[in-house]
Amino acid sequence: MRIGLHTSIAGALERAALKAAELGANTFQIFSSSPRQWKASMPSLPAIRLLNAAREKHDLYPLAIHDNYLINLASAHEKIRKLSIEAFRGELVRAVAIGAEYLIAHPGNYKGHSVEQGIMHFLEGVAEAARGLVLGNLMLLIENTVGAGAQLGGRFEELHVMREFAPKLTDVPIGFCLDTCHLLASGFDIANDAGLKHMISEADRLLGLDNVRVIHANDSKGALGSHMDRHQNIGNGYIGLDGFRRILHHPRLRSKPFILETPMDDGWDKKDLDTLRTLWKKSRRTSPTQRATITTRSS
Repeated sequence: MRIGLHTSIAGALERAALKAAELGANTFQIFSSSPRQWKASMPSLPAIRLLNAAREKHDLYPLAIHDNYLINLASAHEKIRKLSIEAFRGELVRAVAIGAEYLIAHPGNYKGHSVEQGIMHFLEGVAEAARGLVLGNLMLLIENTVGAGAQLGGRFEELHVMREFAPKLTDVPIGFCLDTCHLLASGFDIANDAGLKHMISEADRLLGLDNVRVIHANDSKGALGSHMDRHQNIGNGYIGLDGFRRILHHPRLRSKPFILETPMDDGWDKKDLDTLRTLWKKSRRTSPTQRATITTRSS
């Protein structure tokens, strides 16, 4: 089971890997630069070598990079799109240089245009940003969102269209990252057994579960269908401990890397990692008959 969290590169790129290992993670996510600045510098080759040595030593795989929060490839505003394409190209270049397996991106906000125009702008932006680059083993993962306002990605149908049309514009390989908080807030009742089964069925039908490469494990401060993107610590939100136990143990999901993005102050990073590991171990020790009983009672 691959369970990890988002760690900071502040001070040194290697420190992000060492922190993940110190907390007991075996996968992790980083920003490759400041997530709230357009301009970014490339890490040095020695820094990248130290990061990769730490990953090898502590078996930290895969590494996911989350793109800059300012990037909005779907924007209706030409200036924002231009800045976003330039910044996204930088994300791709740094991800390849660092040796990350995945680059995770939100599809963006299309306010002022139609959904269809927003999707096309996103795909054209990815294609332009990647033009001429050799990406090697890097895969772009489009993350589902809560679907607030004109935000793309709150519906699996939108994500499906993005992946289906992408090959017509670019050679960038595309998969998906599913965020548990975003799933619940967008309307999938994954806190109970029936809702989880429905979500998995829809994800398989529209996205293909093999294309879902990473799961962001976040509880939700917002209720079902609230469209509120507010992450909560594991067990303290509307998904709850029973919800995460079922998610971790589901046979179609348990081989996926689970990466936490929960609030990490006051030692919650360690607490949430330990909680997920405990839920996983309890699930493995529970017999099929007991599992059915737990599912029935907690649903």
